[in-house]
Amino acid sequence: MFDVAVFGSLFLTLFVIMDPPGITPIFLALTSGRPAKLQRRMAWQAVAVAFGVITVFGICGQQILDYLHVSVPALMIAGGLLLLLIALDLLTGKTDEPTQTKDVNVALVPLGMPLLAGPGAIVSVILAVQKADGFGGRLSVWAAIVAMHVVLWLTMRYSLVIIRVIKDGGVVLVTRLAGMMLSAIAVQQIINGLTQVIQGA
Repeated sequence: MFDVAVFGSLFLTLFVIMDPPGITPIFLALTSGRPAKLQRRMAWQAVAVAFGVITVFGICGQQILDYLHVSVPALMIAGGLLLLLIALDLLTGKTDEPTQTKDVNVALVPLGMPLLAGPGAIVSVILAVQKADGFGGRLSVWAAIVAMHVVLWLTMRYSLVIIRVIKDGGVVLVTRLAGMMLSAIAVQQIINGLTQVIQGA
């Protein structure tokens, strides 16, 4: 009943797209300077938001996109532009917002979406759900989605130990590196979206 091949295929796809090791420095940069308890809560919130978004799109994603007349390339370009704005803030150090606003933004944007539940992950889940054959196939797809989010939570939850080791100077360095990585991800996402638009024209 349980399809191991479907589970493995989607899990590996989501692992590459969501990139738990790559999200670690970005998470550390965006949550630095906060109490450990708040950081742990933000890790949980980010994963919960990502799982909620993925679940909604997994159940009725294609209908949502069709209803809004939004194409997948448009979703990719919009997500890339949003990530680019965050990346520029990290690179220039302009992240000094009021604490409450900043807390909400980190959990929802950019961590929950579009970093974790980005266009790539959303499209992969929509296609996997559409291709799932029978109850066993659907069970395998949703098991892979749940497993991936557990891995993401564990990665961010235990990456907080790194902050205690690298101290403030290391956090600044990680922040700049995270900004550089995030800007590259954003530009690549925009390029992928534009490429699909050109190919579809």
